[in-house]
Amino acid sequence: MTLQVVPNQKRMVLLAGRSHPELAEEVAKNLGIPLGRTLAYDFANGEIFVRFQESVRGCDAFIMQSHTEPINKWIMEQLIMVDALKRASAKRITVIMPFYGYARQDKKHRGREPISARLIADLFKTAGADRLMTVDLHTSQIQGFFDGPVDHLFSLPLLARHVASRFDRSRITVVSPDAGRVRVAERWTDVLGAPLAIIHKRRDPDVPNQVKVLEVVGDVRDRLCVIVDDMIDTGGTIAKAAETLFEYGAAEVIVAATHGIMSDPARERLQNSRITEVVVTNTLPIAEEKMFPKLKVLSIAPILSQAITEVFTDGSVTSMFEGNPDSETASSH
Repeated sequence: MTLQVVPNQKRMVLLAGRSHPELAEEVAKNLGIPLGRTLAYDFANGEIFVRFQESVRGCDAFIMQSHTEPINKWIMEQLIMVDALKRASAKRITVIMPFYGYARQDKKHRGREPISARLIADLFKTAGADRLMTVDLHTSQIQGFFDGPVDHLFSLPLLARHVASRFDRSRITVVSPDAGRVRVAERWTDVLGAPLAIIHKRRDPDVPNQVKVLEVVGDVRDRLCVIVDDMIDTGGTIAKAAETLFEYGAAEVIVAATHGIMSDPARERLQNSRITEVVVTNTLPIAEEKMFPKLKVLSIAPILSQAITEVFTDGSVTSMFEGNPDSETASSH
């Protein structure tokens, strides 16, 4: 008897940890596929157990987890899920971390410090990840920490379109809150056709989440200033930056950031400030008690869905962010 060999059909499976189920469900809906069924729970001592309730053999697996609080638990859960996929013979494993945990620890500022962002990349590689996908890294060079492809996605088209639709472009000045954000801010100036200003600051290395603002480089008087950043944690940097812009004569300040970590006391700090609006994406879940009237949350799901499709079909993720930001690719999100 001769067996007929049937070539395998390429199959996509989208799986998600427990940290941000709403985003995972939205991405699955955009892709037109069901979210993979997963059994996950904690043992009494805090250990995590995960089992996939469907076959993943030979599939192109995408495993999504937002590194939100408690951040160490959700990173560990995603690592365990990657290990389970590897042992279940998934053909390719793409780790989707909309927010890359520990990204701020990307270099040694002083002796005897870790480079934790590199450690995270090593952990996922060791667990069995073939590819990483993330949104707006704290610094682009983190891509080099992972020995494999890294899809670095950008929220700029989403955030900039919102700002352009709500405010008069002719009044806007894009503001980088520190020297490290200048390159990102320059991309915003290209999109909005606006001038650039930079806030020069000094941070106390012994006191986290506190900065001392020195001066504003650029003309912000009577302008609508858009502060662009990758994340808002306690809101100290943003609030201080806004305060300084008003001291330099700014007429209005809005904030656009990708990751809304919103650790206490960010809610009170930003709501009580003179900032008009704070715009973030839903790369991280924002609990109801952390929401406030000035906060606007945009969905990153369309960008993630398109990137997953490009990877699965061997297309180009880079092409999503090339050319005119008002092109069909940008406006389709």
